[in-house]
Amino acid sequence: MNRRIMRLAGPSILANITVPLVGMVDVAIAGRLGDAACIGAIAIATMLFDLLYWNFGFLRVGTGGLTAQAYGRRDFREAVKILVQAVGTALLSAAVIWAIQYPFVKISFLIIDTSEEVRHMASLYFYIRIWAAPATLSLFALKGWFIGMQNTITPMISDITVNLSNLLYCLYFAIYLKMGIAGIALGTLAAQYTGLIVTLTILYIYYGKLFKHINIRKSFKLNEVKSFFAINGNLFIRSLCFLCVYAGFTGIAAKYGDTLLAVSTIMMKLMLLYSYFIDGFAYAGEALSGRYVGSKDSKNLKKAIRIIFVWCISIGVVSTAGYVISGDALIRLMTNNGEVIQAARAFLPWLLIVPMAGCIGFTWDGIYIGATASVPLRNVMILSAIIFFASYLIFNKTIGIQALWLGYTLHLVIRSVLMTAMAKKEVLGKVL
Repeated sequence: MNRRIMRLAGPSILANITVPLVGMVDVAIAGRLGDAACIGAIAIATMLFDLLYWNFGFLRVGTGGLTAQAYGRRDFREAVKILVQAVGTALLSAAVIWAIQYPFVKISFLIIDTSEEVRHMASLYFYIRIWAAPATLSLFALKGWFIGMQNTITPMISDITVNLSNLLYCLYFAIYLKMGIAGIALGTLAAQYTGLIVTLTILYIYYGKLFKHINIRKSFKLNEVKSFFAINGNLFIRSLCFLCVYAGFTGIAAKYGDTLLAVSTIMMKLMLLYSYFIDGFAYAGEALSGRYVGSKDSKNLKKAIRIIFVWCISIGVVSTAGYVISGDALIRLMTNNGEVIQAARAFLPWLLIVPMAGCIGFTWDGIYIGATASVPLRNVMILSAIIFFASYLIFNKTIGIQALWLGYTLHLVIRSVLMTAMAKKEVLGKVL
């Protein structure tokens, strides 16, 4: 079982190590273009994309869980139907995003309180990068499908392609051609389509024999899409709650000025580093729980869950130690702005708390998704989002912006505790 888990988790971890590069490269390059406003612009623009794309996170997680269960039943016709539904939904969603982009930005900046300089640069970045929507959403769907098919090698290749090409394109356009913020956006746009081309090529080479099962008209008949959209409806609400937490975090931080917005952006990027290691095992949990639920194999399901948690808790401990040793150095890696570096030191203790607060919840996320336990996932996320905002409102008058981090930490703890308490019924109960 350890070998099986590592075959799935290993490639995902290698890929996930490069995932933060999309945001970190953008932030690091922006941090060398002038002042804190450049970093703030990337943070706000990224938040705007989160407002859009996180709503479609179900394309990844819902597709993965449904495909894994089809794989467990050895029903490849069903697996191909799910792929067609997911990619079709991704392309339709991208068209909607293109249609609403201008009113979306205008309305967003009526709500987000930030400087005129940050607003101008963030809008420039957004209106360029938005044209990557079809590639971005299609990659969500394809990644989920590959994970469900017990294949994490292809998502690894896809992620590494996107993230390394993003680095090269951004350096070329933003630094070499001196295009600034526009160059960063153009580099990210080009990287998404590069990743999509590579991923579709691999899909054709290794899964082309399954294309005989493609029936687009039948795949979108009402009785065929009920299960897909029933599960994904709950996951959509869950994504909205995630979005409220992370967008709320950035939006509230913006009220404290460009320097603290830059600090919060950098700290969030650094905090998420450990989660990409955890996510490798969460993906393994998703693939294996879906497989064993699909095949009604309770013995292997329990064994897989037990071993995955040993790995994830160990990663939480090691990550905490890593932040203790290198927290200040990581901040200096992200920016050379002395004011931002000095201000960030007051927030370093949160890097020592968050890994252990969140590792259990992140792991359960993958396992619940594989078991298609979408209702409890939705309910837990709704409650934890409420806890986040309530904590900030209660404590911000006494500890200021630190209340954001307190609320974020508490929302992680709530997720971990509740999903652990419900696992016997909502996950193991699927195979009894």
